Amino acid sequence: MQTLPTVTTVNTTSSELTFDTTIKRRKTRPVKVGNVTIGGGYPVVVQSMINEDTLDIDGSVAAIRRLHEIGCEIVRVTVPSLAHAKALAEIKQKLLQTYQDVPIVADVHHNGMKIALEVAKHIEKVRINPGLYVFEKPNANRSEYTKAEFDEIGEKIRETLEPLVVSLRDQGKAMRIGVNHGSLAERMLFTYGDTPEGMVESALEFIRICESLNFHNLVISMKASRVPVMVAAYRLMAKRMDELGMEYPLHLGVTEAGDGEYGRIKSTAGIATLLADGIGDTIRVSLTEAPEKEIPVCYSILQALGLRKTMVEYVACPSCGRTLFNLEEVLHKVREATKHLTGLDIAVMGCIVNGPGEMADADYGYVGKTPGYISLYRGREEIKKVPEDQGVEELINLIKSDGRWVDP
Repeated sequence: MQTLPTVTTVNTTSSELTFDTTIKRRKTRPVKVGNVTIGGGYPVVVQSMINEDTLDIDGSVAAIRRLHEIGCEIVRVTVPSLAHAKALAEIKQKLLQTYQDVPIVADVHHNGMKIALEVAKHIEKVRINPGLYVFEKPNANRSEYTKAEFDEIGEKIRETLEPLVVSLRDQGKAMRIGVNHGSLAERMLFTYGDTPEGMVESALEFIRICESLNFHNLVISMKASRVPVMVAAYRLMAKRMDELGMEYPLHLGVTEAGDGEYGRIKSTAGIATLLADGIGDTIRVSLTEAPEKEIPVCYSILQALGLRKTMVEYVACPSCGRTLFNLEEVLHKVREATKHLTGLDIAVMGCIVNGPGEMADADYGYVGKTPGYISLYRGREEIKKVPEDQGVEELINLIKSDGRWVDP
């Protein structure tokens, strides 16, 4: 996948100020997950999760392959039992035999030490949830946690986490400390409330244990189903890590975003807001749909922000009374003919008013200037005028003449 240049500026004539239009990403340490690197200035990594039962070896292998083939760079699976954890060995072996090695993350939840230790033998990364890794039995009559009680559970967490940390450290593998707003441990809820602060402190407790064991291959997530909570938690996490000299990459996501248009908008609102702040090194869009539907949304977010160039960027006006052709129909034809040309910017503009000026940054332009004819542009330069029914064909010929065409 291509990544855009890191420096772009726009000069404003009114104030003579220079505004940097690129995103300055937060500095993070690189964390290797198999053959993929998260953080360290590498392109933002796209993830998803299969919904097959991990005991279904063939089904899981097929699902992982489907996701990887359309651009998912790291695939997550669930391991609710020791049997599921052991099945990962067969899944990895079959992937290598029938396809290729794919970086896999295993999700470990309730009282998961034995499961996590088994998982760590077979795959590249383990995800644990601090609120569930050591189960804290709720007490309905509790009014507070004493420091002694708090510390006692903290020590139990350390004892339970240490074998996993040592295993991952010695194998050069990675861990995601994945905090969820909806599953904070009881003592965190009592101490900090159901807040971003509680989420951050929950992650920091686990980070400190890992650091004390000289393990730093960590990725952190602070997911919530409410966008404002999710954004606040990640911003606070980044702030606290900066204060503490920690440079761990962040995995972004709005959990339980739902489906359809709103699920996509909700995920984009949270993920894109943080990426625009320079926060985030890997993303997952969580939709209540087939996992394959998540990948295009991820890449669209990254493309819109200029963080990765993975498709053609189309610039098109919304159409109005000045438009000299059926803009929606023509845009569809242009897209179908050129959508495989990764890296190009193509503008389709309905009239001369919005034409050359609004599409100034495009590589090629398709503009309605006079009735029945299309003006084709290379950048700001008008190259030729052709009959409307030949517009798409001549656009392709222009791209070919510049040596920028590849067959689909």
